[in-house]
Amino acid sequence: MKKKVVVAMSGGVDSSVAAALLKEQGYDVTGMMMRLWSEPGKEESNRCCTPDSMAQARRVAGILDIPFYVTDAKEVFRETVVQYFLDGYAEGGTPNPCLICNRQIRWTFLLNHALALGAEFMATGHYVRIRDAEGGIRNLFRAVDSSKDQSYVLHVLGQEQLKHALFPVGEYPKSEIRAIAERYGLPTASRKDSQDLCFLAGEDYRNFLRRNAPEMLKAGNIETLEGKVVGEHNGLANYTIGQRKGLGVVSPVPLYVITKNAERNALIVGTLEEMGSGELTAVSVNWISGEAPPEPFRAKVKIRYTAKEVPAWVRPMDGGQVKVAFDAPVRDATKGQAAVFYEGEKMLGGGIIQ
Repeated sequence: MKKKVVVAMSGGVDSSVAAALLKEQGYDVTGMMMRLWSEPGKEESNRCCTPDSMAQARRVAGILDIPFYVTDAKEVFRETVVQYFLDGYAEGGTPNPCLICNRQIRWTFLLNHALALGAEFMATGHYVRIRDAEGGIRNLFRAVDSSKDQSYVLHVLGQEQLKHALFPVGEYPKSEIRAIAERYGLPTASRKDSQDLCFLAGEDYRNFLRRNAPEMLKAGNIETLEGKVVGEHNGLANYTIGQRKGLGVVSPVPLYVITKNAERNALIVGTLEEMGSGELTAVSVNWISGEAPPEPFRAKVKIRYTAKEVPAWVRPMDGGQVKVAFDAPVRDATKGQAAVFYEGEKMLGGGIIQ
């Protein structure tokens, strides 16, 4: 019997080609799309599940002659992902909701739906590769196309999810994925990629916060590291670590946002020389293998999705934490983003910067 796989479809080219490739490889393929939460009145703009995206995914399923289902994930998405986003800003961080979405929505909620349908695997259009190792361990590796690699946002996956996971597009460059879509005559072949957060509907996140959590945008002091008040901010959530422009502070030297003190509602600024951070602590660390390394180890560490990885020592600690000591100070280490650890092309795990 053919092995059954559910493909998480979004109406984009990557998940469409994932379905096509798996059918070509002989799997029994079913397409499934989630209906996610949108602000009232903005349902047409949520890029993950607009009526147009749903129609595109349904057309692709028709061309490939595979079943297609839509499952309602609005409430769990609102309670889990959107609330995580709001809580992260309330705590003075810069949250990455894609991390919690991959952990709780795609690879828990949707995976459970796939398994309930009798599927052995679930596939997505993520650019990442799986390689099996001794002892039944499945490892995650960067995608063939390094410019599209999405391993950073999948550091949250464990062995239980990975034993059911397939990532067929990670083996190809993006240009070839579009060529495959054209070969199949898929309507998504030329559809543009989008990097925006789906529930922001293309808007600046600050506008979303003003409507949904206006209490976060309370004015407070702008202070130096020494505690000197040099200005007033208009809400901590309006600023990002490393920001220079738009501070409204008069200074003989350029000042940058160094950190946020949510308890005192204070924005801390400093000079370029004061920005560098030699170490960080990450919490809620997930190890792809399922076990933390017993000793400190060398790794390349990536502190943002778009950041270049840098060499560091990583020291596992109790309570699912790690201490990362960089070879040279790094800028823009931001509370709420992930620190992800690599050994060459292999991803070891990662955690949330505290």
